[in-house]
Amino acid sequence: MNFQMLKQAQELKSKLEKAQKELGKTVVEADSGHGAVKVTINGQLKVLSVEISPKVIDANKPKQLEELVVKAVNEAINKSQKEAAKQLKGVTGGLKIPGLT
Repeated sequence: MNFQMLKQAQELKSKLEKAQKELGKTVVEADSGHGAVKVTINGQLKVLSVEISPKVIDANKPKQLEELVVKAVNEAINKSQKEAAKQLKGVTGGLKIPGLT
């Protein structure tokens, strides 16, 4: 490996580390059930909060609430991944790097 390639690899690593920090600051929110369940996560897919409206809490219908939570979490993850891909595209120059883009 020549010096130029090593330098480029180090620069890419530095840019990726910076992008990861920025993703930690990126926050997305998704909801289900017309706002009955709201989930907030960051760009590193860490769940920051889950809000559940008292209107959908019914001890006789736990499946309904479970489905709303799963739907909101999955939507938040989807939004976060799209945002991460958008941010990382600039860092990687459009290269498809497994696990990152």
